[in-house]
Amino acid sequence: MGFKKHLLNGIVSLIISVVVTVVSDSSDGDSYSLTDVVLAVATSAFLSGLFTSYFASK
Repeated sequence: MGFKKHLLNGIVSLIISVVVTVVSDSSDGDSYSLTDVVLAVATSAFLSGLFTSYFASK
């Protein structure tokens, strides 16, 4: 049960972060594409949610 909880927290964090990033996008000639930014945010948010949940439960 423990790993599923941590995985779920990572997924929830990923979804919230990606939605906020896409909604707040203002592509005013930026040097990064929205795809690059969303991929970076998704990776960071998932790992952050997963490891925060894991280490907070110890």
